[in-house]
Amino acid sequence: MIHRTEDMNLTKRLLEQFLVLAEEKHFGRAAERLSMSQPPLSQSIQRLERGLGVRLFERGPGGVSLTPAGAAFTVDARRLLHTQSAAIERVRRVAGGLEGEIRLGYVSMLSNYYLPPFLRTAAEELPGLRIHLCQDSTAAVAEMVRSGALDLGFLRDPSPLSDSAELVSQEVAVERIAAALPHDHRLAGADEIGLDELRDDDFVLPDADVLPDLARQLRQACQEAGFTPRSRAVADNVTGLVSYVASGLCVGLMPERLRDILSLKIAFVALRGQSPHLTTTVVAVRRPEADAAVLRLLELLPRGNSR
Repeated sequence: MIHRTEDMNLTKRLLEQFLVLAEEKHFGRAAERLSMSQPPLSQSIQRLERGLGVRLFERGPGGVSLTPAGAAFTVDARRLLHTQSAAIERVRRVAGGLEGEIRLGYVSMLSNYYLPPFLRTAAEELPGLRIHLCQDSTAAVAEMVRSGALDLGFLRDPSPLSDSAELVSQEVAVERIAAALPHDHRLAGADEIGLDELRDDDFVLPDADVLPDLARQLRQACQEAGFTPRSRAVADNVTGLVSYVASGLCVGLMPERLRDILSLKIAFVALRGQSPHLTTTVVAVRRPEADAAVLRLLELLPRGNSR
């Protein structure tokens, strides 16, 4: 392990060199991809390792491999590179009159219904902007907006982080939660059911670590209906929840809007009652100091509530 450190500037070029080598795992191929010769690339990586005080790559006759420290640094290096690029684009937008790139994060399934009309409207109304999309979890998107790596985020049932003073949220839509049932379920043909009618069924539940708000909300809805859901499976995204229901192994509770975009054999049945736990909210989040381009984009969204 390298222990000696020296002053170092984590420039955009140095981060790009590290990430390309991490992907190619070979100095020759990485140098070719970077349009440079191999010796300067090797010197740059050595300088980076000395600056960090750790070895990032293990060298071998067939190429290189990431050390555990190197693998961890790839995550932060990508985030640093995104943050640097986002800052540069924001300056260019301000100086150039809304020209440049917006980095927009979103969570699974929002891309199927809300993003397509939004992207089309943005292209028509703000043709000078390019929108770069990034999909991740609610917590990750909120954190990247807060840190500046993303300019705008579309979330469902935002975590406490997105309600902090560091972010401003605007309500885009409120959806009802429906029962998602296998197509051959005994209640699949019903127009409406009570949630308590599923008390004897196995459920697929959202992962409480990855989707804490949705997991808490659905458990509270079931408890309000007089039972604790019996978990057959856990999923950390909506796609996983849908897949388990489609398998016929269990039932679930999901936003009813999904019925418009899913081709799998799943029956969505409305749930009776007005429980506050049986709605899900889609919001757009931004930093308080968001630039004019972000604010103009938000004007294209349906008017909801800001908080």
